[in-house]
Amino acid sequence: MPRTVGIEEELLVVDPATGVAAPRAAQVRTAHAQQRTPGRHDAADELDRELFRHQVETRTEPSTDLAVLREQLLRARRTAADAARAVGLALVATGTAPLPPVRPRVTPDDRYEDMVTTFGEIARGAGTAGMHVHVQVDSDEQGVAVVDRLTTWLPVVLAVSSNSPYAHGRDTGYASWRSQVWAQWPSAGPTERFGSLERYREVERMLLASGAARDAGMLYFDARLSRDHPTVEVRLTDVCTDVDDALLAAALVRGLVQQAALDAGSADPAGGEGGLVLQRAELVRAAQWRAARYGLSERLVDPTTGELAGARDVLGALVARVRDQLEEAGDTDLVREGVERVLAGTGASRQRAAYARGDGRLEAVVADLAERTTSQAA
Repeated sequence: MPRTVGIEEELLVVDPATGVAAPRAAQVRTAHAQQRTPGRHDAADELDRELFRHQVETRTEPSTDLAVLREQLLRARRTAADAARAVGLALVATGTAPLPPVRPRVTPDDRYEDMVTTFGEIARGAGTAGMHVHVQVDSDEQGVAVVDRLTTWLPVVLAVSSNSPYAHGRDTGYASWRSQVWAQWPSAGPTERFGSLERYREVERMLLASGAARDAGMLYFDARLSRDHPTVEVRLTDVCTDVDDALLAAALVRGLVQQAALDAGSADPAGGEGGLVLQRAELVRAAQWRAARYGLSERLVDPTTGELAGARDVLGALVARVRDQLEEAGDTDLVREGVERVLAGTGASRQRAAYARGDGRLEAVVADLAERTTSQAA
């Protein structure tokens, strides 16, 4: 039976007239509450707040079927977009705002305000938008074993999702600038192997004691045990403008989690490592930097060799590693089509194409993002 998957998406609220991020998420959430019909609602009907007032978050229910997950993502975006439209605003799915807010404003909340007070400029620059993929695990012990075996491949998934080339009114030179901003948090990034749930909890305790995280929700590992769900949560990907790119990333993450769980239960003393070379966090960070810098437009670090190889070959190696899991889940065709799509152009390259079509105007990029974010949901 395939493992369940759930997705959380962070979206940015913008003024459609100027393309500037607007600190009016509270008004969007109020409009959403007014538009809701009485009765029972699921997660796709909810709209949550985030650290800054120009951000909102949507989420899905867990599902084993990615076609169901796709419909929930579309419904969640439609719900959020309708609420934004009711107050004269728009929503965009992009990792960073191409045009910055006039003045980033923190959402009124004791926790958020303490985060900004404690972490200063790191927190003030964190109004980015990611996608979090939750995949079911059987226990926390299995979850730690999965995290230990997952991290090596996550830079490739980041490259697939790369969707934040513009920030502060200019091209950053990166395919995923969001990931570089996010990496500034002291608890963020790839992790060394824990080896056991006890060691994972001890590292968690020490990070909290050091002040590097104010609570467990601020353990911003690339992959972590979820606080609230029986899942491993992969947190390093950019939010994707096109829903099908999000589903591709989710399918690859689910395949990796399932393969990692099988490897952890292997009789092989090495735990079924599949020939991986990248084991140290320093090397994974280097691979992650390259994925963020170039997306799929240049060579990536191959986790099986530690050497640079063509993006098609590295992505092909990931697909080969999880081929049996994709087949079992019924995701083979989705992934095959998705791989060809993102190799032809990631979210970052589509933003740059919109910039070129718009005569070098970032307002044109935002308009294109707003249209593509919700066009599939119409």
